[in-house]
Amino acid sequence: MTVLVIYLAMAGPVLLGPSSGVTAAEMGVFMLVSVPFVVLAMLVGFWGWWSLRFWIGGDDLVVETGILRKRKRRISLSRVQAVDVVRPLVTRALNLAEVRVELAGGDRGEIALRFLGRAAAQRLRAELLARAAGLPGHTPEAPERLIWRVRFSTLLASLVLKVPVFGTFALFVALLLVGFAYAEFGVLGGAVPALLGLLRGVVAPLVINANFTVAMSPDGLRLRHGLLETRMQTVPPGRVQAIRIVEPSIWRSSGWARVDVTVAGYSGEREVFSSVLVPVAPREVAYDLVSLAFPGTDISALRLLPASGRSWSLDREAAAGADDVVFVSRRGLFCRSTDVIAHARAQSVRLSAGPLQRLLGLGTVHVDAPAGPVQVAAVNRDLEEARLIVESTAERARVARARGGDRPQWAR
Repeated sequence: MTVLVIYLAMAGPVLLGPSSGVTAAEMGVFMLVSVPFVVLAMLVGFWGWWSLRFWIGGDDLVVETGILRKRKRRISLSRVQAVDVVRPLVTRALNLAEVRVELAGGDRGEIALRFLGRAAAQRLRAELLARAAGLPGHTPEAPERLIWRVRFSTLLASLVLKVPVFGTFALFVALLLVGFAYAEFGVLGGAVPALLGLLRGVVAPLVINANFTVAMSPDGLRLRHGLLETRMQTVPPGRVQAIRIVEPSIWRSSGWARVDVTVAGYSGEREVFSSVLVPVAPREVAYDLVSLAFPGTDISALRLLPASGRSWSLDREAAAGADDVVFVSRRGLFCRSTDVIAHARAQSVRLSAGPLQRLLGLGTVHVDAPAGPVQVAAVNRDLEEARLIVESTAERARVARARGGDRPQWAR
């Protein structure tokens, strides 16, 4: 399908010619040249399906690819980070699905099992999750409890009600008005990028996050979303590394928030589609999701101490706090973000100070999580206080890991 789309986009206008009308001769040439590419696209798809075989052998998932030159890969199910069921638009029409198994290992830690029947994909997902949890493979899928369902109207309103969207739309309209008033087509140089920005900031998230639901089950948080391509994703709590609650200024009057997450095993392009825990929800729901991901904490009741008074003009929202389970930092005057990381997930704790901070006697404490969209930092603390935060956070992280707080939680 990808080969065919690229061919039609690049070769179609050339073969059909620049004229508005298409002659029979031009159409004949187009069809004659296109047939080999259609056949090639079909052969590529068939080869990918025919050359892939997989089975579960003991505690391993075995994947065999190739016909003339076979390649066998054996993956221990203990390395499984997540199992997603994805249904692109074309496969939905054929009642097919794709199972994507996320493994520890960065960009190359993904196995895609394509062209499965929808029911077979669901059964395979349930068996992989059960075996990864140490349960028998025939264990039925664990029940779930719905936490939040995002209505389409709420999702659309949340995407539109943002200051950058308002500004970009105003710029787009102003450029069009100037272009029409003065017959100046040069404004397209600014209008087209503005339109592309609106499509990327509003239309793309609307298509990706439509019909979004988040539910809780014994094997983790289950996310379902997608308009053209549907995705069912399971995020085990033990794989959640850090969480960010984002509250743009216009959302605060409605009590809305977005929850982003850093999940172990996702990186690169996959991280883009898997970094949103819920695109918009009431603030209370966002706090509940944090409590589910990091049991034993309630950040709504956690006291956050403001940053140094000498940094009041830099970020009045800056604050930080901690309990025995998590470290929390908040910042952002116009778009407030609250970052949360469990002490057991902290990879390192460090203190940094820029030139202006050194002049004011301030520093920033970074509690480093694995690479992802959420990076936790307590900004603009007095240097003496910052050093105490570094020492106490490092000690809490050591104690949490010694208690086994960093062990993955799968189905129980």
